[in-house]
Amino acid sequence: MATLTYRTAGESHGPALISLIEGLPAGLPLDLELINNELKRRQGGYGRGGRQKLETDTVQFLTGFRRGKATGAPLTALVANRDSRLDDTPALYKPRPGHADLAGAIKYLMSDCREILERASARETANRVAVGAVAKCLLRLFGIEVVGFVTAIGTVAAEIPPDLPPAQLLALRDASDTYCPDRTTTEAQIDLIRQMKSEGDTVGGIVESRVFGCPIGLGSMVHWDWKLDSRIAAEVMGVQAIKGVEIGRGFESAQIVGSELHDPIRYDASKTQEANLGYVRDTNNAGGLEGGMTNGQTIVVRAAMKPIATLLKKPMPSVHLETKAADKADYERSDVCAVSACSVIIEAVVAFEIARALREKFGGDSLREMQANFNNFMQSARHLSKDDLSK
Repeated sequence: MATLTYRTAGESHGPALISLIEGLPAGLPLDLELINNELKRRQGGYGRGGRQKLETDTVQFLTGFRRGKATGAPLTALVANRDSRLDDTPALYKPRPGHADLAGAIKYLMSDCREILERASARETANRVAVGAVAKCLLRLFGIEVVGFVTAIGTVAAEIPPDLPPAQLLALRDASDTYCPDRTTTEAQIDLIRQMKSEGDTVGGIVESRVFGCPIGLGSMVHWDWKLDSRIAAEVMGVQAIKGVEIGRGFESAQIVGSELHDPIRYDASKTQEANLGYVRDTNNAGGLEGGMTNGQTIVVRAAMKPIATLLKKPMPSVHLETKAADKADYERSDVCAVSACSVIIEAVVAFEIARALREKFGGDSLREMQANFNNFMQSARHLSKDDLSK
């Protein structure tokens, strides 16, 4: 079956986080160094809290893996929790505004929010980074690269040139303590995070992922839930603390007239060997997706992360769920700013959704078969003609 899926399990202070990935082609090399480096990046970034000093996330494959490659069977990935103390964690009766505490406690008819927050915790995103890194192992074999980074923390924002090649974008991002590919903006963002820490407050921001090298035609226009832009948006909105998603010019598109917004199509015969097959654009306002499908341009996805809802010096008003008395929300160890980590997570979930669309398009039980299907499609697409269409 060529359907790529994953599920996650685990609690913030449980023994481990576990992911089950199904649909990988047999023979896919899995780069442990790449996967563990992505997990390490998720734990980094200026403004992270004390939990990151306790954990050193690495992945262990329990099933579906032999001699460095996926076997085609379900792949089980485990990330152990060093801070494993689930049975010893205290009850939490005063739900924190902005978290899942109150809604989850009422949903499951309990006054102790502990079991809700343990599963709803952003610690779960270590799972999704591992899954996304596995997807990147597949994508790079087809010339597809995903780069995530920070564009804004609070109101401190950078304008990242749209035409930066992936290697340069990566180098600039990795040189930044906030994962922002602009040195001056990085310094100002660090100053803002320090200010928030001194005030006992938190700050959110905006992250962006760019996908380079996608062939034309991933996704579908046939059904609303097959459209790749809707699927990417759902994946991104499913990440903790994300409150908004846009593709390309996004919300700004509503303020631009059509003649200025849509990206004119040209044909450049010198670029037929590229992913766009020679169909080039002078602009990329659509963000690489039209009609629910990739159009050969760079995919551009942005997400807005709200400030962390757990506040140390400024606990929000709440209610004790057993007494119903007014009180201050309970405090759980947290970050001042996790926008840098969020950029890694969004990169991962976007990578997985692109890999899923790639599997659907090119199928195959083995990597060899999938690559043959891909090469055959690209060759056929380069030689489209009127005669071809009449056959």
